[in-house]
Amino acid sequence: MLRTALPKLSQIQRPVRHRLEGVVDELRRIVLSDFPAIEEVNDYLLAVRGKLFRPTLLLLANQIGSNPRPEAVTLAAVVELVHLATLVHDDAVDHSVLRRGMPTVAALWNHQSAIIMGDYLYSRSVSELASLGDVELIRVLSRAANEMSVGEMRQLASCDALQYTETEYYRLIACKTASLMSAACEMGSLAGAREHREALAHYGHQLGMAFQVVDDLLDYTETEAVTGKPSGHDLREHKVTLPLIAALGEMDATTRREVEAFFADPEPTDDGIARVVGLVREYGGLDYARRRAEQFGAEATAALAGLPPGEATDALHDAVTYVIGRRR
Repeated sequence: MLRTALPKLSQIQRPVRHRLEGVVDELRRIVLSDFPAIEEVNDYLLAVRGKLFRPTLLLLANQIGSNPRPEAVTLAAVVELVHLATLVHDDAVDHSVLRRGMPTVAALWNHQSAIIMGDYLYSRSVSELASLGDVELIRVLSRAANEMSVGEMRQLASCDALQYTETEYYRLIACKTASLMSAACEMGSLAGAREHREALAHYGHQLGMAFQVVDDLLDYTETEAVTGKPSGHDLREHKVTLPLIAALGEMDATTRREVEAFFADPEPTDDGIARVVGLVREYGGLDYARRRAEQFGAEATAALAGLPPGEATDALHDAVTYVIGRRR
């Protein structure tokens, strides 16, 4: 299953292509502002938006069964706005100057504008969600938003990066990434066939876990030309992710001291980053992380077992293969 030809995202999105066009329209409607400073940033964010992967998951989940509802398009836009808000905030917290190869809001405007714009996007999404009048939808999204915030605090509160455990890493990515993908799938089901709610929420969680492990792998394996950000970006910021965690457990004392010296350097060099990447590869960290990503992907696939067959279910299966095999 995980080693078939890699599907393109456009193939996965085919069953909901026309509804995704409506999501773009909804994004513009929801964030519309008569304040020029906000409108300027909104226009930029919508111009450089991502691939609408989370809205795609929501709409596919909504089409499972026979009761898809039109408000799912609005829900998909709301989920994308929450995702955008977290990216704007993350870039401000991390002082990142690039996102997907383009300047961040904080870099183009300033740190304060980035924080305020993240708040604006989130508040508009909550307001739009409230207008739909379904408390359960609000409960699901607010829980995910809370988990994402807790995840950020967990990361900031980590004092000794090299003591970070695999269990702590999974707890972090469950909050930061899997929570919103799970919420997207669950909300799609709530606006459609609610009997599949639990299965789709579990699918979204496992897919999100796989997504983040692969994302962390790409930081070790891909170049800036492919990912749109510098290779080794996490290491440059002294962030410890699964590949390094796994490799550290296999290193001898001398090699570990070399990694410790790298993390003690406040301004790591490109050569230093390349050396650590090489050590992580040598000590099996990349292979271990790939296996764990595949295991999470297999769990996501298993969650789909009881769903009715159809284009949407097939696309969710393809999404697993896409996430495991993606290169950016």
